[in-house]
Amino acid sequence: MGEQIERLQVGIVGASGYGGVQLVRLLQDHPAIEIAYLGGDSSAGKNFADLYPHLAHVVNLPIEPIDVATIASRCQVVFLALPNGLACEIAPQLLAKGCSVLDLSADYRFADLDVYTQWYKIPRTDRETAAMAVYGLPELYRAKLANAKIVGCPGCYPTASLLALSPLLKQGLIDTNTAIIDAKSGTSGGGRQAKTHLLLAEADNNFTAYSVAGHRHTPEIEQICSDLASHEVKVQFTPHLIPMVRGILSTVYATIRDPGLVTEDLIVIYKAFYRSSPFVKILDGGVYPQTKWAAGTNLCYIGVEVDPRTGRVIVMSAIDNLIKGQAGQAIQCLNAMMGWDETLGLPQMSFYP
Repeated sequence: MGEQIERLQVGIVGASGYGGVQLVRLLQDHPAIEIAYLGGDSSAGKNFADLYPHLAHVVNLPIEPIDVATIASRCQVVFLALPNGLACEIAPQLLAKGCSVLDLSADYRFADLDVYTQWYKIPRTDRETAAMAVYGLPELYRAKLANAKIVGCPGCYPTASLLALSPLLKQGLIDTNTAIIDAKSGTSGGGRQAKTHLLLAEADNNFTAYSVAGHRHTPEIEQICSDLASHEVKVQFTPHLIPMVRGILSTVYATIRDPGLVTEDLIVIYKAFYRSSPFVKILDGGVYPQTKWAAGTNLCYIGVEVDPRTGRVIVMSAIDNLIKGQAGQAIQCLNAMMGWDETLGLPQMSFYP
């Protein structure tokens, strides 16, 4: 018999939600990881299979009360898939006990906690911990992830939008004051808890904008855009809810600084920018991404078009909001933290159609 590989012991806090179940499913297929703990106060005492019977044949673990000492005694790495404002109470304790932390909420995405409090209305006292956090978009910050102990994994809208915008900002190709993001998300982005606007009777055969000029992901997008451009950037971001379960399509518009640039030039620039990013797929000219292509994968498909008539560039990106926009990206970050291949244990082929 071959030598048994020692696997990394991992815990998931908030295992009962959509982010948690994606983590469980994906980590079951990860060759270097073993799930050692599932936690969640609202579902504590139940078996994971009670909540998700379709996974009973592969997952036989209880959901336990959230207890930092118990988690730290079993786990080297902890994923926090909790509502905003809860991770910041637990993460400092886990770090103090030697665990590495990947937070899927907004708590550790912001360099300036005053901005977080302004938008999320949650006061913070963990500034020292927040200062340690690395923004978990590997395509931009993989070098920092290699030494990270705590990662603030991006939101789904910022992931799709920033991957579309980043080459333009980093190369100084656009007038940053003109950036407009028009994004659409499936209903799973609203989580598993019952909400009236996500009921089938409300969401089906319907298409609507929401949180116009005030969505919480706006300052997160602007923070990273400003970092890339090396000056303050403000964007116009409008999210929409579309009647499907999974997926985000983000369409970005901006005025090009060099009117001589054509679509083919930008495709070359995008392919060069993402040449070391295995999950970003740049499409050929005239081919535009579809959410169905990314569904069930950790991929981001990007299409680029220049409109010489208006002097604008249009960039479209499609991701699965629950995988590249949430759980899959967190695992990609963990792979980078551990020095593993970023693609380890992550799906790259969708079910189609």
